[in-house]
Amino acid sequence: MNQGRIFKVLLGPHFTEKATSAVGSANQVVFKVVKDATKPEIKSAVEQLFDVKVLGVSVAVMKGKTKQTKYGLGRRSTWKKAYIRLEQGQEIDFASAE
Repeated sequence: MNQGRIFKVLLGPHFTEKATSAVGSANQVVFKVVKDATKPEIKSAVEQLFDVKVLGVSVAVMKGKTKQTKYGLGRRSTWKKAYIRLEQGQEIDFASAE
């Protein structure tokens, strides 16, 4: 994978109640990723950017919700998230990341 693609695959960490419980119990981190990202791309991007060892990657496509606006029905865009499972003893600390 080329170096330019590495920085475009991960859009940012995804913090929710479910994601926080996954971090504590199964040594996982959740990221928002681009819609066309593949599991091997996500794995190599995380390993190279954060210098950790990844055991597995699971992805989920989150369908955009239909919302009522004053102009009629609107739709949020569909997005993809990735659950990254790290090796035992590995962690990504977002508070101290520069």
